[in-house]
Amino acid sequence: MSTGDVIDIAVQAVWLILKCSAPMLISSLVVGLIISIFQTVTSIQEQTLTFVPKLLVILLVLVICGDWILNNIVTFIQDLYSKFGTMTR
Repeated sequence: MSTGDVIDIAVQAVWLILKCSAPMLISSLVVGLIISIFQTVTSIQEQTLTFVPKLLVILLVLVICGDWILNNIVTFIQDLYSKFGTMTR
């Protein structure tokens, strides 16, 4: 197994992490932005106001996208396991 193979696997893993976490992060960002605008308009300065809506949206997105995320992870692991036989010193 060469250094290039290790770097290739690491790059694939990082992209998988980014791809799988993107729906939750983007939805959290959008909800946080909407609540921040609402707080600015109404002059409500409660810091904990964003926590519960973000948590609920992240859970909802996880329920909706969970199957897709799991399929991506399983596919990556299966591809990695299938390459173990070809990875030699």
